[in-house]
Amino acid sequence: MDSIQPPLPSNPVSVPIVGAPLAGGPSTPALAAAVSETGGLGCLAAGYTTAASLADDIEALRALTRHPFGVNLFYPVREEIDEAAVAAYRDRLAEEAARGGVGPGEPRWTDDDWDAKLDLVRREHPAVVSFTFGCPDREIVEELRAGGSTVWCTVTSAAEATQAAAAGVDALVVQGGEAGGHQGSFHDHSDDPFPLLTLLQLVRRSTDLPLVAAGGIATSQAIAAVLAAGASLAQLGTALLLTPEAGTAEPHRQALRGGRPTALTRAFTGRRGRGIVNRFMVEHEDAPRAYPEIHYVTAPIRAAARANGDAESINLWAGQGYPLAEEKPAAELVEKLAHGLPRTGALYTS
Repeated sequence: MDSIQPPLPSNPVSVPIVGAPLAGGPSTPALAAAVSETGGLGCLAAGYTTAASLADDIEALRALTRHPFGVNLFYPVREEIDEAAVAAYRDRLAEEAARGGVGPGEPRWTDDDWDAKLDLVRREHPAVVSFTFGCPDREIVEELRAGGSTVWCTVTSAAEATQAAAAGVDALVVQGGEAGGHQGSFHDHSDDPFPLLTLLQLVRRSTDLPLVAAGGIATSQAIAAVLAAGASLAQLGTALLLTPEAGTAEPHRQALRGGRPTALTRAFTGRRGRGIVNRFMVEHEDAPRAYPEIHYVTAPIRAAARANGDAESINLWAGQGYPLAEEKPAAELVEKLAHGLPRTGALYTS
């Protein structure tokens, strides 16, 4: 049954801070609500969950706040893979899996429940619907906009920005190479990612759309810097991982309190992502490019490691600025970071 669209929120986004959608566990209704209640834009991650679970999260979030929030979907892209390399990688992980008392998963491609999740956001009309790993066509974008949602797309290059602008999106999430988690590029590649400030300049030259800066932002000074560089909003992800509202696993939290470097890797999912360097990443740096096939191969290994508190065998997604993350309630952290920043007064839609 279609849900009833709630009344418009009593006040719009008032501080230039977006809580990044943190797929795989850290994203929770409580975290999104805390960011939105403090004047920012909280976001739910739809990745790696079912449409039914996402619907439950939206319902829970609306019970916590009447302020605007966003929902992020993974755009499904099926790329050519080396099936023999994937099978060989799975075989090499047998001993790794045995440490946790499990076996490697079976490689498979899925669209992450794309149609059902897209239908859900069509019905639920969140303030923002954002896309990662690609951009839907203009028909989908216009349909979401007609339903009252603002549409954002994550880009990692000027070429992707041009493509997203042509599809009619309202704003671009400009993700620099400093960002933790998966690189949001339309296609997985091995090119050096652009640093955020460089990428903001390149994207600004190609489009006049509002820009949401993402990657390595964890302080008021960094937010002010990206605003000065042309962004309208700053998106924070890693900076929120140590908040009590985040669903960050305990071994991940422990690693975030350390001082190891970060690196880009395909070891855990077959798609390049940035995380804190650990044993698994080092020993399996030769992972093939195959997403989400490798994600499903390593999923049982990572689940067992989390249950066992083993930080050396899980993806410790984190941006380069992760030592700046603070262990504060999310609302308190957003209030601190927003102090002295300009007030936005509205969602940036055009």
